[in-house]
Amino acid sequence: MYNWHLGFFFSLCCCIVNPPKDLKKPRGKKCFFVKFFGTEDHAWIKVEQLKPYHLHKEEMIKINKGKRFQQAVDAVEEFLRKTKGKDQASSHNSSEEKNRRNSSEERGKQSAGEEKRKASLSEGKLKKGTGEGKKRVSSVSSERGSKSPLKRAQDQSPRKRGRPPKDEKDLTIPESSTVKRVMTGTVAGFKWPPSVSEVRNPGLALQHSSPAVCYQAITKKLKVCEEETGSTSIQAADSTAVNGSITPTDKKIGFLGLGLMGSGIVSNLLKMGHTVTVWNRTAEKCDLFIQEGARLGRTPAEVVSTCDITFACVSDPKAAKDLVLGPSGVLQGIRPGKCYVDMSTVDADTVTELAQVIVSRGGRFLEAPVSGNQQLSNDGMLVILAAGDRGLYEDCSSCFQAMGKTSFFLGEVGNAAKMMLIVNMVQGSFMATIAEGLTLAQVTGQSQQTLLDILNQGQLASIFLDQKCQNILQGNFKPDFYLKYIQKDLRLAIALGDSVNHPTPMAAAANEVYKRAKALDQSDNDMSAVYRAYIH
Repeated sequence: MYNWHLGFFFSLCCCIVNPPKDLKKPRGKKCFFVKFFGTEDHAWIKVEQLKPYHLHKEEMIKINKGKRFQQAVDAVEEFLRKTKGKDQASSHNSSEEKNRRNSSEERGKQSAGEEKRKASLSEGKLKKGTGEGKKRVSSVSSERGSKSPLKRAQDQSPRKRGRPPKDEKDLTIPESSTVKRVMTGTVAGFKWPPSVSEVRNPGLALQHSSPAVCYQAITKKLKVCEEETGSTSIQAADSTAVNGSITPTDKKIGFLGLGLMGSGIVSNLLKMGHTVTVWNRTAEKCDLFIQEGARLGRTPAEVVSTCDITFACVSDPKAAKDLVLGPSGVLQGIRPGKCYVDMSTVDADTVTELAQVIVSRGGRFLEAPVSGNQQLSNDGMLVILAAGDRGLYEDCSSCFQAMGKTSFFLGEVGNAAKMMLIVNMVQGSFMATIAEGLTLAQVTGQSQQTLLDILNQGQLASIFLDQKCQNILQGNFKPDFYLKYIQKDLRLAIALGDSVNHPTPMAAAANEVYKRAKALDQSDNDMSAVYRAYIH
């Protein structure tokens, strides 16, 4: 049975619950076993990392605008409503039970009084119709007659006044104390039931040695799907899956590049119990992750040499090459058996060149660009497109589960880069079309909000459409996907088409609009700022 105490772990809504009886509690500082609303994941969390729900609810809602966070808060509120309903039902049932017992007792009293009255009348008739000699016998007989019905009536009434029989007591629904136990103070004041301290199962203990994160994650479940094309999709089942589990790899993980995408990826790797060493060109960006339990690498070469698998996520082909081939770069740390996974969105030629130099040093290489944005990265809901070393792809499965909802293996090196450029070409062109439609609505006297409402009710309805239109309507172009990067991807996709003599006129037109937006100093804004290319 769950003992519910609600709170926050960073931006995740959670509640303290009883762990499975066979799950061992980690050693060290006091931890609680929690369930995360919205994802249904479970983990051991240190006391000091939890915040009471009611005390911090408004603060957390202000700083977390993501849809997943709002869904989690909605789940908490729904739980509270259901709990309140159960308590009211329980109280109502208890009241009905009490009334029933009182009514039964009252009927017993009335029955006894009626029997007495009948006995008295019977006795009077006997006295009238018999002689003095029969008076004693009649009296004795009437006493027996009056006593017997009364005794029967008493047997039907409750055994003790105000207290039900044993079988009735077992059926009484006690008043629930669940809502009373929802946390209103600090988590440190909570106490586990005695059974929790007795749980034992070393085999299930996924203890993490990092100082700031004490995790034993039970999360997304894998399913492997073979497609006709020969590609394989490792899919994390929907994040609401209750019975799935992620066992973090025991390999040491490195991560290079803490931009919009890399930051969310590293955060999720840490949350799921991976041992992570980080490096970023701007070292200050590493501080937050060090606090969360990551280790600091001084150079890319040092990270690669000390880790088993090193991931990298940087901005463009030049940055990807410099990271590998530059001073103190990745290549200097590569030794036989070392693994390198490039998650940058680059062209197939660049990724092929990087694969060749890594493998030439005895290393293993996988390309794994990601489809998504900053919010999806933070939520661990990216789509990963991988190609290259199949064994390395499988070795990365727990990492891919932590950072994404789905991953696809697409075969030989270069395939993932091509697929990623095509995906972003479609996305970038669609974004430019949205901006064009909104500006056309405006200049023809139509309501832009009404246009969005109509689109949201039709076949084009999507989270992407709604979010980008909202950005434009609100004039909020805070980057979720940099405009300069989608323009870069369009440029590379057009080059990909040229390399195989395939026309890409739609992408070419969209690319020109993004280039104009860049000329208007929109490079570091969100891709939706392409709208400004139409109004200047």
